[in-house]
Amino acid sequence: MTGGPQGSGVDSSANMFARACALGGLWTFGLREYYSSIKGPHSYFEVRVNSERIRSHVNNVNLLATFDAETLVRHANEVNPGGGILYDPTFGAVEIAKIDTIEKPVVVKVTARLTKQGLPATVAGILEEAKRRNVNLYPIPYNDIVAKTAAQIGEHQLSKVQRIINVLSVAASLALLGFDLNYLSQSLERTFEGKKKVIEMNEIGARMAYDLAKGLMRGSFSYQLKPIQNQPRLLLMGNEAVALGKIVGGCRVQTYYPITPAADESEFLESHENFDLDGGQTGKKGSILVTQTEDEIAAVTMATGAALTGVRAATSTSGPGFSLMVEGLGWAGMNEVPVVITQYSRGGPSTGQPTRHEQGDLKFVLSASHGEFPRLVLCSGDLDECFYDAIRIFNYAERYQMPAIHLIDKSLANSSATIPQLGSDMVPIQRGKLIQNGQPNDNGEYHRFAFSADGVSERAVLGSGYRFWNSGDEHDEMGHIEEDPDNRINMMTKRMTKLETAAREIPEEEKFNFFRSSKKQADVTLVSWGSTKGPILDAMRLLEKDGVGVEFLQIRLASPFPTESVKEKLSKAKLVINIEQNYSGQMAAVIAEKTMIDIKNKMVKFNGRPMSQDEIYQGVKQIMSNPSTNRRIVLTHGA
Repeated sequence: MTGGPQGSGVDSSANMFARACALGGLWTFGLREYYSSIKGPHSYFEVRVNSERIRSHVNNVNLLATFDAETLVRHANEVNPGGGILYDPTFGAVEIAKIDTIEKPVVVKVTARLTKQGLPATVAGILEEAKRRNVNLYPIPYNDIVAKTAAQIGEHQLSKVQRIINVLSVAASLALLGFDLNYLSQSLERTFEGKKKVIEMNEIGARMAYDLAKGLMRGSFSYQLKPIQNQPRLLLMGNEAVALGKIVGGCRVQTYYPITPAADESEFLESHENFDLDGGQTGKKGSILVTQTEDEIAAVTMATGAALTGVRAATSTSGPGFSLMVEGLGWAGMNEVPVVITQYSRGGPSTGQPTRHEQGDLKFVLSASHGEFPRLVLCSGDLDECFYDAIRIFNYAERYQMPAIHLIDKSLANSSATIPQLGSDMVPIQRGKLIQNGQPNDNGEYHRFAFSADGVSERAVLGSGYRFWNSGDEHDEMGHIEEDPDNRINMMTKRMTKLETAAREIPEEEKFNFFRSSKKQADVTLVSWGSTKGPILDAMRLLEKDGVGVEFLQIRLASPFPTESVKEKLSKAKLVINIEQNYSGQMAAVIAEKTMIDIKNKMVKFNGRPMSQDEIYQGVKQIMSNPSTNRRIVLTHGA
């Protein structure tokens, strides 16, 4: 874990560390935590590393690399015995109560803990407490290394060299972990490509920090990293995976109004507006138009307008922004427009917790806007799914001619991971009943909303020579406003029939995933959706080591809901536990509505921090210890 004031390089240091490990063939998973303030408050970034694929974070820390005194105060107690803390020795005299950015409840709690042990309420007291727990302390005089680096490169303004402190902490960490510094050099070259002076400055300082940390060790550190041979992999953030999926899926218009965490996706697309097609082998180029609108209403209606012209168009937002988009969503539903909305759920209500994790928008997304109209809702559970689902959601929208919502959450958006290379041809493009070069379908008249058995009409686009009308009102087959009761029945039935068609045609493997442990008979069946997939799969490994047989049903398609398949899986279960990152267990409520199966045991978390594998493992064991009692466990870990 690395931590420091927001804007001080916490993210860049964690990403450089993860990239160095990935270059050495290792699997990584990164969890980013930050406040909604742009600069100043405490942020931290955990990176987990393993020789086997990992999908989640854990509760405790093996190595804590700190930029400031506050990180020591907040996180030193999370370091495992035998682990280590890298810190600047000048922090020792800092009084906890005088650190302005720490909330008063944290100060009171930490001070009480130290007082109980007879320790002063200072950073020195924190370090002594860690030492008593057999945590290794490694003082790194960052400012001395900065001064020596400045002297070597002939820079008289130390402030220009001060920014390398984040790299110094990474280099010192790699020294303790026994990892070759060359991997950090490669990481620096990729991070600062083309900036030779910046790379040189960082490499000089990194070598000093690496050697200094080596000299502080007595024997070897408890945890060591060794490079391994591997197949090529990608190191991505969740919102980057979505953005790449959109490009590969043919999205060529993206609109947005800035909101956390969705804006990161649009900004990534903006930085890659022009790109090579076919891997650059043919020399063909592609581009995407990314437009920042004046508000979210404009974002969804502009994307809807673009979709009417035949382009694959999307908008991206979070809960508060989606609330504003609802009127436009209804218009797109009435006019059967294949517009895509990427919705990144976060803590609510209102502004809620802008930079924290929650899965609180599922029921809202399923029913948003007045009246009834079909919409597709697809929920991704990891970065691989984020990429491929970003392609699938356009296929769904165009095949069934309705708004389609790609529901993700902040945890996935801001997590990083090494994943297998992605295949650009794994999900073929399907545009549905799109008229390419046809003739009007009724004596020269084009019926855009023609009745059909499957509910899907032939779709022509604006400017193609076919004339039709769009209105927010109910309409006839050509789009003219029509209030006749028989027409209303026929049109409502036509639109809603599309959900039956989609439910019938979409393959089962795209509706849900079902994971089984090696034991034939499952002792417990876990049910969840979204970003909890990773920690559940990692917790399953721990449970299997304890001899517990585990099944995991991951719901992916929330609308149309795979009712019969879910009913079939859960009706055979011995003990069912619902796991969600919201207060009420919203997917459990949807399951009850669709299948009449009431899941009694629930494990929920809503403190704004994502679930860890350890919490899920411990929670499952707790429920299994007394399975006859209906349990609702609230998980609370997280700083």
